[in-house]
Amino acid sequence: MKITREQIVENLMNIVGEDSVITDEQVLKTSSHDRFRKYEDINGVYTQPIPAAVVKVKSTDEVAQVLKFMNENQLNVVPRTGASATEGGLETALENSVVVDGSDMNKIIKIDVYNMLVTAQCGVSLEVLEDKLREQGYTTGHSPQSKPLAQMGGLVATRSIGQFSTLYGGIEDMLVGVEAVFPNGNITRIKNVPRRAAGPDIRHVIIGSEGALCFITEVTVKIFKYMPENNLLYGYTLDNMKTGFEILREVMINGYKPSVARLYDPEDGDYHFSHFAEGKCVLIFMAEGPKAIADATGKAIEEIVAKYKECKKVDEKFIQVWFDNLNWDPAKVAEERVEIVETHNLGFTTEVSGNWDIINEIYEVCIERIRNEIPDITLIGGHSSHSYLNGTNMYFVYYYNLVNIKPEEEIDKYHNPIQDIIVEETIRAGGSMCHHHGVGKHRTHFIQEEYQSSYYILETLKKSFDPNGIMNAGTIIPLNK
Repeated sequence: MKITREQIVENLMNIVGEDSVITDEQVLKTSSHDRFRKYEDINGVYTQPIPAAVVKVKSTDEVAQVLKFMNENQLNVVPRTGASATEGGLETALENSVVVDGSDMNKIIKIDVYNMLVTAQCGVSLEVLEDKLREQGYTTGHSPQSKPLAQMGGLVATRSIGQFSTLYGGIEDMLVGVEAVFPNGNITRIKNVPRRAAGPDIRHVIIGSEGALCFITEVTVKIFKYMPENNLLYGYTLDNMKTGFEILREVMINGYKPSVARLYDPEDGDYHFSHFAEGKCVLIFMAEGPKAIADATGKAIEEIVAKYKECKKVDEKFIQVWFDNLNWDPAKVAEERVEIVETHNLGFTTEVSGNWDIINEIYEVCIERIRNEIPDITLIGGHSSHSYLNGTNMYFVYYYNLVNIKPEEEIDKYHNPIQDIIVEETIRAGGSMCHHHGVGKHRTHFIQEEYQSSYYILETLKKSFDPNGIMNAGTIIPLNK
């Protein structure tokens, strides 16, 4: 017999206590989606099934008991920590879903400066952790724009990346060990070791799983010495993106690792650097670390850029101002909501990646198609912000005026068509459809094209670890309605 909504709530209260099960109607409504549907949320429109409850778990054991109950009753679970997701991964796609919120699991368990590790529960805020480490002269090296909001479990689940990734890497490079709970209630722990060759690297079953396989309860990441006094900032204007990509490539293939290496096109450049961009592309670098390494990296960057006569150096004080205002916090999110209401102008982003030989083509084709095919565009641009030996990412930024439209129509008229163009062209060129925001629920229709013959591996993982399909239904793997 199918369990009722009331029985779901009653059973959850028996597991975690009445105070930890939230059934307030407005909380449930806002918990039915993430920032992908921010225009609906601003207007009080909720088009996704409203969850039965939000459960605030406080221990790994509670997570295990909740998941086991949900699995036995074949009920959808949406794991959540900081709730800063942007791709629909937190949407409750099925009736009587339960949002399992780990934000109360917020203890920093151990800072181990001898082994250069820090262990934290899933609900620890990245900003809180980073501030604690910096007080002691250390850093995680991880600094996504969502840093004031994001929490450790979600960062691992979404395979996140930070603004200093060219030096420190993505979360997959930082993660050492992890604890997670699978839908049958099985608690698993991957131990903290620097490397091992004992079979496949099973950390990667968990990293990037977006709540579709398990619930991450605890993470251990590397830490690094924090030496901001050695930071060196460089900024340049230049005429075109192709030159900028060539400079980024030359820096990377010659083995230099600036913490920041970013290239903005003219529209995105004017948006962020209107006081000096003047319709040009903008190239930014930061070198950091021990003074000798920072100085050598900075000198190499200057030598490489000097070979391109179109590059004009910018006073570093302008780059410092940008650097000091990188992240969005609750206040900025609130300001954005007010601005959307007042202007009826809405902005989103889509990030992809590609090798050096295709990235400029992806950029040019996507920009041209969006300008030609999408109505009411007020800004279409982008930047590269994470570079590697073999290629880089492209982070498209787009704004549009909402013209004669209901809140629930916005996604299908504007957001999805723009994202589809970017994903189509990236896959066609041979790149990856998502660089760091994850698949969520709004890129799943491209997942088989993305994986091609290796989709077998992904599909088998889902069937093996979540045979009843209760973990974040519709995320990564399309929902068969």
